Amino acid sequence: MSFNNPTRRGLLKTGAAASAALTLPTYLRADGHSGFTNAPQGSTVTLGFNVPQSGPYADEGADELRAYELAVEHLNGGGDGGLMNTFSSKALKGNGILGKKVEYVTGDTQTKSDAARASAKSMIEKDGAVMITGGSSSGVAVAVQALCQEAGVIFMAGLTHSNDTTGKDKRANGFRHFFNSYMSGAALAPVLANAYGTDRKAYHLTADYNWGYTTEEAVRSSTEAMGWETVNAVKTPLTQTDFSAYIAPVLQSGADTLVLNHYGGNMVNSLTNAVQFGLRDKQVNGKDFQIVVPLYSRLMAKGAGANVKGIFGSTNWHWSLTDEGSKAFVKSFGEKYGFPPSQAAHTCYVQALLYADAVERAGSFNPCAVVEALEGFEFDGMGNGKTLYRAEDHQCFKDVLVVKGKENPTSEFDLLEIVEITPVEQVTYAPDHPQFAGGSLGTCNPGA
Repeated sequence: MSFNNPTRRGLLKTGAAASAALTLPTYLRADGHSGFTNAPQGSTVTLGFNVPQSGPYADEGADELRAYELAVEHLNGGGDGGLMNTFSSKALKGNGILGKKVEYVTGDTQTKSDAARASAKSMIEKDGAVMITGGSSSGVAVAVQALCQEAGVIFMAGLTHSNDTTGKDKRANGFRHFFNSYMSGAALAPVLANAYGTDRKAYHLTADYNWGYTTEEAVRSSTEAMGWETVNAVKTPLTQTDFSAYIAPVLQSGADTLVLNHYGGNMVNSLTNAVQFGLRDKQVNGKDFQIVVPLYSRLMAKGAGANVKGIFGSTNWHWSLTDEGSKAFVKSFGEKYGFPPSQAAHTCYVQALLYADAVERAGSFNPCAVVEALEGFEFDGMGNGKTLYRAEDHQCFKDVLVVKGKENPTSEFDLLEIVEITPVEQVTYAPDHPQFAGGSLGTCNPGA
């Protein structure tokens, strides 16, 4: 496929032309094309895909890797082009990135921060990766983002939902397309109030790491603001597989609502245990007992099966969306792999294209050029509607989906239904919001 907009490249100028060039953005100047970590020298460029291939989030990681492989195929001119056809930016041509064929290396984060850092470090130092992307844990994202800042490469976060990633732990070299905990709370609270009323007693089970903490905080603050009471909040290990010991006390707490701040296999197991204990069949405080899952995915719904019926949650994207971008991605992914993509697959595919597009628009792989091209970048056609990469914190702002488990699914993939598309205005917050306090974006590090 071809696009009309040529790639913008800087040219070395002298005399009066040089004076004029000083007024151009840094990424349009020729001196930004070398002198940085892993500057591509030959006809190829290497990207590092760091995903959980083992551990509690391995299902998400497998789908992320499928999406990255599809993105590379499209960037190199294969397949049907996918979202490159609907993306509002027309810089990508299907001839690699800046004419260099895209190659990639992979690593296993194991959903462990130390393992993820070691894997990313190897890809940067041994494989020459100029960009690292991936992950399905905010603990991993924060750790790898910090490493990439130190190393002087770009980090395009995969599935990371904690406020911290673009809050207290934000970095100039890091960017997040996925939504966050605050956005889930802001989108869910009005729907929960409408469905269950404003007089509820909630019990939280929370994964014991930064994503769990910020998700609990976001949901607690948004639901308490509408009248709910939080009766208890208990942390659970990320490695936990049997949550029976954590579910039993809920029955004695006086709570009529259980909020599962769990993701991936943790959520599948804790929800299954909750149903086995009969929570969904009980009445407490004169109300039917309810369960809420703040962060949902199709893969989790599949794992939990019938247990998800009627349960509310939020999601970044869903394959049933009917905009042109979503349809294009579902078609490409489905034809290649035989089933619809998850939200993890979608956000990772999009991040790969957004990085490539930024390089094309910048005319350079220099991470500082990429940062300048992405900060304040507004785009459309990628499956989430109009989206802004905010300059102040490198967080994407877009509509958020509230979903619930379908009562009568038609297939193993048709498990969630969209009940509300929450407009971006409702989930937007100031960069210095208390839930994002602390930390500094700092300045771009080009590395070597």
